[in-house]
Amino acid sequence: MIDETRITKLLNQAFETCNLPFTDRQSGKVRDAYALPDNRRLLVTTDRLSAFDRNIAVVPYKGQVLNQLSAWWLSQTRNIVHNHLLSVPDPNAMLVQDAQPFPVEVIVRGYITGVTTTALWYRYSLGERDIYGYNFPEGLHKNQQLPQAIITPTTKGGPSGHDERLTCREVVEQGWLDESTWNAVQQAALGLFAFGQQTAQKTGLILVDTKYEFGRTADGKLALIDEVHTPDSSRFWKGDTYPERFEAGLEPENYDKEFIRLAYVDKGYRGDGELPVMPESLWVSASQRYISIYEMLTGLPFEPGDYPVGPRLHKNLIEAGLL
Repeated sequence: MIDETRITKLLNQAFETCNLPFTDRQSGKVRDAYALPDNRRLLVTTDRLSAFDRNIAVVPYKGQVLNQLSAWWLSQTRNIVHNHLLSVPDPNAMLVQDAQPFPVEVIVRGYITGVTTTALWYRYSLGERDIYGYNFPEGLHKNQQLPQAIITPTTKGGPSGHDERLTCREVVEQGWLDESTWNAVQQAALGLFAFGQQTAQKTGLILVDTKYEFGRTADGKLALIDEVHTPDSSRFWKGDTYPERFEAGLEPENYDKEFIRLAYVDKGYRGDGELPVMPESLWVSASQRYISIYEMLTGLPFEPGDYPVGPRLHKNLIEAGLL
């Protein structure tokens, strides 16, 4: 684990944005994407940290963790579904096949939990029993494991500007995807989630739920794209304390970025108004949490890349023949 002093010194050098000499750039909450020749795309993962549907901080090494952890999962799951990964020219960058993203996000859930409006437990707590097209029995408790993992798709920013809930049947009926493609996506998503849960369990973590994105490459292949089983796209709990805490009616110990949201909630912030100033120690802890998750899941030591990231990234892209 990288010590607090080293991370603290890097807080002012965290990798917030990059300006590479490519003409076609798309910037998301965390990643900057550049279109390259031959149906390729360069994905650069910054240290930006998003919560409450906005960027709230930059955290040293976060981008490297997300990039390298996703690359690790992609390399481990090629036997389940094709993915877009070509190479990793820099700790913060991934060269991928360009793909047309599908207009549906695929959320796989293994537990009934969550407090957002699209979460299972939130809907269940309102008295709903037919949720996402699944019929849930009476008597379930928050954070209870489901008999089997389920898929709860959403649109990507519907008419309201927010993700809209769909049933699996509606994905086809409303024309979001054709039946054959959607069946293949569902099979891949459940296979990925099962493998993710098995891998996490071996490391003492529970993969609670996750988001997948799929698309189609220029050669017509269905492909897993974007990030996979990261602290940003997934919810993790500590496995050793979950049973006892669940029986006692306590919240599981989260092991993702949820503790950051909770720190803001403790200060009375829930997404509206001006962001409160948070102590440096929160961002140091966040950096260490991301690194710890990477090492636990992969079984590999985290090898920190040099800061500042910009010059290093530029140098590595030149050496890879991409600049």
